[in-house]
Amino acid sequence: MGFAGPRVIANTIKQELPDGFQTAEFMLKHGFVDRIVNRRDLRREIARLIDYCGK
Repeated sequence: MGFAGPRVIANTIKQELPDGFQTAEFMLKHGFVDRIVNRRDLRREIARLIDYCGK
């Protein structure tokens, strides 16, 4: 999950970012997307991942 948008990141690192940075399409193109979950399934998927990490 991306928690900071491109404006915040650019201001933090004091560098210009590539076009489309931090968009889903950019992340998919650069190999950062592990899964895409429909909003209605998001709560169940997060719970499943937390359960998995706790074992």
